[in-house]
Amino acid sequence: MYVPADYRPADPGWARDVVRAQGLALLVTDGAQQQEPLATHCPVIPWGDTLPTGTGETGLVGAVLAGHLNRQNPHWAALRDGQRALLVFFGPNSYISPTHYGVSPAAPTWNFVSVHAHGTLHLLERGEPTLEVIRTTVRTYEEHLGTGWDMTDSLPYFEKIVPAVGAFTFHITQAEGMFKLSQEKPDPIRERLGSALADSAAAGARQVAATMRRYG
Repeated sequence: MYVPADYRPADPGWARDVVRAQGLALLVTDGAQQQEPLATHCPVIPWGDTLPTGTGETGLVGAVLAGHLNRQNPHWAALRDGQRALLVFFGPNSYISPTHYGVSPAAPTWNFVSVHAHGTLHLLERGEPTLEVIRTTVRTYEEHLGTGWDMTDSLPYFEKIVPAVGAFTFHITQAEGMFKLSQEKPDPIRERLGSALADSAAAGARQVAATMRRYG
């Protein structure tokens, strides 16, 4: 991913925040027999205690993630153990109208946050290894995004459906983060833009405003 200098994360914690918060990632790999690239949206979680100790500009190199998808998905059949792959995490995004700048001439743009993680896939065996990914996924997102649901009574159901699930770990070897939040604009324009987005009826615009305040 091409990332202009203005939009690079100033702190490694920025990219780690996106990976933690945006649990649904886009898994991209080469197709089997040199077919078109394959892409699947799938839930992904930090695996073990590797995320806080990742290195590099994004703080992600060396971290391990885990994810899963439906085994009936043709993408699963095309995956190979040790294969190189890409995980794309999407953060808040919004169209930016020049009316918010209060100057002319001007041009519209799109503000957004994205993290690209490159790495190696390792396919997990059926049964307990895959079931542990499912259990950990539930614990992770019930804690951060859910209501604290107790999965205990549903564990027998998990065991019933796990044969249809394909799980993997993903070892990050390279990562880029792009935080395009109008950093190239003078502070007065950024302040006007942030206020306008915060008052917008569009949820995405309000999320971008909050992200601009957080990472400003």
